Amino acid sequence: MFGYITVNQDELKIKEWKRYRAYYCGLCHVLKEVAGQKARLSLSYDMTFLAMLLDDLYDCEQETGECRCVAHPVKKHEYIKSAATQYAAKMNLLLCYDNLLDDWKDDRNAGAALAAAAIRRARMRIAKEYPRQTRAVEQYIEKLHACEEKRETNLDVAAGLTGEMLAELFCWREDEWKADLSGLGFYLGKFVYLMDAYEDMEKDVKKGNYNPFLLTRGQTKNADLAEHSLNMMAAGAAEHFERLPLVENLEILRNILYAGVWGKFEKIKAKREKVEKE
Repeated sequence: MFGYITVNQDELKIKEWKRYRAYYCGLCHVLKEVAGQKARLSLSYDMTFLAMLLDDLYDCEQETGECRCVAHPVKKHEYIKSAATQYAAKMNLLLCYDNLLDDWKDDRNAGAALAAAAIRRARMRIAKEYPRQTRAVEQYIEKLHACEEKRETNLDVAAGLTGEMLAELFCWREDEWKADLSGLGFYLGKFVYLMDAYEDMEKDVKKGNYNPFLLTRGQTKNADLAEHSLNMMAAGAAEHFERLPLVENLEILRNILYAGVWGKFEKIKAKREKVEKE
């Protein structure tokens, strides 16, 4: 998981922050219910966004309460669970499992292999329940490898693979909201791929890893290219998002989409500008 689709806490009201945290905690609890205690380590801000989005859109029946957990053993925390958090948790596990397996195949990472083994049974159940989404994740990993081996220089091609995959995961049901949910997922997927590539530039230079931004040097400054590309993806996501009839979680979701997703970019950009000046 990427972890870029998160809130800008400074711009949230206290009650909105508490509600966001309740969804995050609810997703964490559902992960345990679906795949055991170790599955909680895969908890993602990205899928918290999806849970809140689908919960609002489909007006799901909610279970709320307070509880303690391993991460917060002293103070009780509020949680919100629903059919939407169940779905988001399962998509979280799909992504996590295939990424762990990919890490094992690429680097023979023993920790990744053990983590994948811990959620393998749950993943098999999810694959039977959601074959379309499972195929999308599996094909995504395969196509991404081919793209890296080819050393694709086109940013849109490389980012589009993540977009296509996330479009399938955002589409929970085959209904009237399918087109806009898929469109939102597509542009957000491209956004997080580009953000991840922009953040990893220094690391990828040292390791010799594939990174489309490194292959476009000389055309324009990477920060300018990244910002321009990210703005285009954010605009595409916003266009589909604003067509969805959201009410209860609307302001929190807008915070994430218009402010939260930019948090990491601003920090990286500022850090690199500081290094250049020094």
